[in-house]
This record gives sequence, C-alpha cells and structure tokens, in this order.
Amino acid sequence: MIFFDNAATTRPYTEVLRTYQEVAEKIFGNPSSLHRLGSQSTRILEASRKQIADLIEVSSDEIFFTSGGTEADNWAIKGIAFEKRQYGKHILVSAIEHPAVKASAKWLTKQGFEVDEIPVTKEGFVDVEAFKQLLRQDTILVSVMAVNNEIGSVQPLEAIATVLKDKPTVSFHVDAVQAIGKIKVEDFLLDRVDFASFSSHKFHGVRGVGFLYKKAGKKISPLLSGGGQESDLRSTTENLAGIAATAKALRLTLDKAEVAHHKMAKMKQVILSELEQRDDILIFSGTERFTPNIITFGIKGVRGEVVVHAFEEHDIFISTTSACSSKAGSPAGTLIAMGIPVKDAQTAVRISLDDDNDMGQVEQFLTIFKQIYDKTKKVRR
Repeated sequence: MIFFDNAATTRPYTEVLRTYQEVAEKIFGNPSSLHRLGSQSTRILEASRKQIADLIEVSSDEIFFTSGGTEADNWAIKGIAFEKRQYGKHILVSAIEHPAVKASAKWLTKQGFEVDEIPVTKEGFVDVEAFKQLLRQDTILVSVMAVNNEIGSVQPLEAIATVLKDKPTVSFHVDAVQAIGKIKVEDFLLDRVDFASFSSHKFHGVRGVGFLYKKAGKKISPLLSGGGQESDLRSTTENLAGIAATAKALRLTLDKAEVAHHKMAKMKQVILSELEQRDDILIFSGTERFTPNIITFGIKGVRGEVVVHAFEEHDIFISTTSACSSKAGSPAGTLIAMGIPVKDAQTAVRISLDDDNDMGQVEQFLTIFKQIYDKTKKVRR
C-alpha cells in the first residue's frame, strides 16, 4: 500500500500509540477529581500542556485543548465574534479557508455579523492589497490559514500581520492545521497572531484531539459550558490519553521536521518533473511559496474521482481535494477562488506526502500514473 493522502490524516507514530495506551490504562482518573488519581491525571495533563507550549515557544496558559481542528476553528471564529461584538460586527476570512472557518463565518451572518471574503491571486495566495481595502473601522476579526489544505500554498501571514500592526482591536486568527512539520513554527505563529488552531492527527497524533493557541490577555467566549475545565473556557472532561499522545507526536514531528522537509521536497520535485513532461496535465501546486508535501494536478477531461479510484485499484491512495469535502463531489473551492474554470477544477487530485513515504513509492506511483494517463488518451480533450 502507498498512502499519499497525508494532508487528510497521518499514520500515528508507534511511540504515540504506546503513550496513548499507557496513559489510558494507567492514568485513568478524571483530572477534575480531588483524589490522588485525579491529581495524577492533572499532572500528566499539565505536563503535556507545558511540553506543547515549549515546543511552539508559547506559555502553558496559552494552550487550550479541543476535540480537533474543526472545533478549534469554530471556537476561534464564533468565540472571538461574540466576545467582541460590542466593538463591531465585521469579519474577514480568506476565500480559500477550510470549511470549518468558512461555515462558522457564514453561520455568524445569521447572528447579525457581516462577513467579507478576502480574494486570492490566480496562484492561490491571499491578495494583501485587496485585504487592505476590505479592512474597516468595525472589523473585529481576520482569519487566514497558514497553509492551504488543497494546493499547499503558504499564505503571506507576515504581510497581513504588518497591515494589522497598528490595529490592535482586530483579532488575528490563523488556521495552522496543515502547518506543523511543513513550515517553521516561527513563520506562522507570529507575534501579531492572537489565536491559532491545531489538529493532532495531521502530525502523527491520534484523531479527536486538537488545541487552540490563545495569546495571553486576549479574550474569547466559550462554546462549551459545564464543568469549568480549561480555565472555564472549554468545559468537558479532557481526553488525557489523546492529549499526552499529542504532546509526544508534536515533539517527534518537530524533531525531524528539517530532514523531513528536504525528503518531501525531493519527492515532490521528482513527481512534478514527470507531470510537467506530459501534455494535457494541469498543475495547480508550485514549489516557490508552497509546502514540500502537496501536489495538486489534473488530467484534462478526466474527473478527479475517476483518477482517485484508478489509483486505488493499485493500492495507491490519493484524494480529490479536502478530505472534509471530497465526498460531496464538488470542485475544489480553492481552485474556484483562484479563477480556475469549473471543468478544470473538477479534474483536480491531491497527492500529499509525508516523511513516512520514500522514493521507491514515488517510482511506483509514477509507473501507475503513466498507465492511467495512457488509458485516458481517448477522453482527454
């Protein structure tokens, strides 16, 4: 089996699963309980929080655990909006955000907020000049992802942060779900960033765990009320085993990030070089200002899902676009926002590499690609 769908999810590291099992079996007390087992769980919880904070160079009291990236995004968008609504009701999100952000923003319009989308260039980068024009006196929130999940474009966060430098009343949220291990932490967790969302299973952790970075002093309304966990901002009993596993996964991923980056970049270049030699191939992902792990392309005239299933017959797993929307059968929202014609966007498939992959798998992928490409000759326009 060749798994080239790592932007959808990654295989948990063996060490991560070992940590999960050990904590689940031995440290099973509720961290909110007063007895010894509860105190033991609290120590593991806070040690994991500190390890995560240290790894991304923030303070422990700035890390809040969630059930994943979707919850972290929902909490950030809705929680900031309701916390700051007395100061304004205007929100800006980029046109290529993950559905967790865009759907949350759309929901807010039904609650009386006004949302504008920041357009992107034809290459898939937020248009900073257009962003400047969209900012208003009553803007309270700007949300822009660090790395686009569909094509891998690294967004100009530093330029956006510069625009917001003299606008302290505007909260800046970054969806960093696809960033860990792909770009340097300091390149997306900038001083001007107030909130950032993360998801464990994107960096070899387990599903159902994520966290939100909230800069000290910044306020956010809770989505969940109840037992008062997470400093009374996110009530529900913490997934202790998953959180401990997340801390382990983050350390292992960042420890090998530089080596993994070079490895993925080489594999990506080999695949791109082959694609570029073929007629009727549309390439939507570049190399400059793109992550080393994502390649999005299409075979003209062939729908993406057809190509996905053709590879699956050879035990090679890729995807159309975002895993969260691929089953809907709609073209990649990012490509449409870039101005790509619908008929071309519908051909898009995404390869997403990982350090787990190797050049032998790339060679096998390309062998099968050539077979599939040749078989599509009659339907290519």
